[in-house]
This record gives sequence, structure tokens and C-alpha cells, in this order.
Amino acid sequence: MKSPLLSLPGAVSAEGVDEGVAAHYGDLFREQRALADGAGFVDLSHRAVVTVTGDDRLTWLHLLLTQHVTDLPAGLATEALILSAHGHIEHALYLVDDGTTTWIHVEPDSQDALIAYLESMKFFYRVEVTDRTAEFALVHLPAGSIAEAPEGVVVRETPYGRDLFLPRTELESFAEKSGPAAGLLAYEALRVENHRPRLGFETDHRTIPHELGWIDSAVHLQKGCYRGQETVARVQNLGKPPRRLVFLHLDGTEVLLPPPGTELRRADEGPEGRKIGVITTSVRHHELGPIALAVIKRNVPLDAPLLADTTAAAQEVVVEP
Repeated sequence: MKSPLLSLPGAVSAEGVDEGVAAHYGDLFREQRALADGAGFVDLSHRAVVTVTGDDRLTWLHLLLTQHVTDLPAGLATEALILSAHGHIEHALYLVDDGTTTWIHVEPDSQDALIAYLESMKFFYRVEVTDRTAEFALVHLPAGSIAEAPEGVVVRETPYGRDLFLPRTELESFAEKSGPAAGLLAYEALRVENHRPRLGFETDHRTIPHELGWIDSAVHLQKGCYRGQETVARVQNLGKPPRRLVFLHLDGTEVLLPPPGTELRRADEGPEGRKIGVITTSVRHHELGPIALAVIKRNVPLDAPLLADTTAAAQEVVVEP
């Protein structure tokens, strides 16, 4: 869906999976600083919204998700994953329950596949799964924001800010009251700074939760009985993941930012050395300069300097090897 907020002054549309909302409104670093200071909002109305209703909704979701949600208190935000039978990540869900309905936002255009899976697992449970993307737009208020959510709007509050499930009909009026608007590039820069993985960016078809640190925020290790649980338990108790997420400081002298997909090598082996990983997200940060998230082989030394193509990169540990 194309957001009406693309008509705001200076708005430049994002590309790829994020097409439909603004990448920025003309001043990337100003927008980042505003969010970091707890001001403004981010239009995330391209993300998909799914609801689950019915008396059995939390009990049923508990059987399917990596997270413990049977007794999820109303208003408490959580994250969860849906895994394949081999333990690979298929969906990342961001949830909150309001006492009668579980509200979920997921990656743009991923709701059809998610709903198809959920519908196939309903069996005799009293639940109803609904695509609400056409009705509700996700809006993000940064941590520290004093802006008030409109009355009756469901809010998902996290350490990084508040996600509002706003009726689409109220999006423009909300923007008029809640500026300044910040684009998706500013939001992504803070996501990278906070080492938060994103489905489809830090993941591929073989990613398991341990590799990205989602084992801490989206997986409950004291529950079982969900698809892929055997892999989670085996790696947790007996093995080590083959790859790990790292945070990179990139050489700021480069004019061009190494794009996602740029191969990483050890600097002591040079540009022709063995591939040891790949950049997954790269951004320009208002304080840190060029930074990135990357997934590399687990056994790469923690202090090894890296090369992203020809750009020097220094790693910080996100997931311990």
C-alpha cells in the first residue's frame, strides 16, 4: 500500500520490500537525531497487520510459536518466531494482546503466507485469523516520546518505543499532530545501532534463532511442542550455531556504503581471501558514521579486522561465538 504520508514535503519513497513509505523527508541525520531524542514518529504503514481472536487464541498460538504466550498479560509486548520443521526461521511476529484480540505485525506482504500456515493449524481450536492490513497502519513512536496515542488505539510498548495499530483513516490526522516525520532510513539506522535483526535482511533460508540473538528475545527455552523445537534444543544444549551476527564499524572514508550482500573477508587475507560472511544491512548513522550488521562464520576471531569488498570493517560482538 502506498502511504498518504508520501505527500509530505521532501518525502522520498523507500525501495524494495519497504516501498510505499518514505525512506526520508529530506534530512536523514536530522530525522535520526529527532528519533534518538524521543521526538517525531515513523510511518511503518507498509507492514502487515494480522489479528487473532477467539477464546483459545493464546493457548493455540502457544503451540505454534517459539515464545511462551499462554498467559500473556494484556498490554505486554513480546516477539516470537515460526520455524520450519528443521528449525529455520520462517516468520518473525511482533505481538501484543489487548485482552480480547492478539495484534501482530509482520514484514510487508508476508501476511498471506503467515495466515495460510495459521489456518492450516486451526483444527478444533476456537480462533479466527484475520488480515487487518487494509484497515490498520503501523506507526512507531520512539523511546522517550511524550506523544499520546489516540484513544482506543492498541499500543505495543517496547524498550525501543511504541508501535501503534492506528486506523488507516486516522493516519494523516495523526501525522499533523505528531510531527516531525522521520523516514525509514532513520528508523533502520537506530535498529542497526541497537543490534536488532530483521527478517529477510539478517535471515536467509537456513537461519536459526541462535545465530541472530533471537534466542534471547523471541524464544522461550523452557517450552516445547512447536515446530522446529528439536533444532533449538539441540543447538542450545549440545552444539553451536554455524554463524553469528556482528555489528560493524565501516571505514568512513569510503564515498559509497557497502550494500547488503557485500561479501566479507579477513583483512589479513586481502580482497582475494576466503569469504567469511556477508553484510546484511548497512546504514549511515548520525553519530557513529557508516555502520552495518553482518552474519559471519562462528569461528572468525573476535578481534579479526575485516574487509567488506575493499572497505575496512571492525567488528563488535552481538552473538557470542
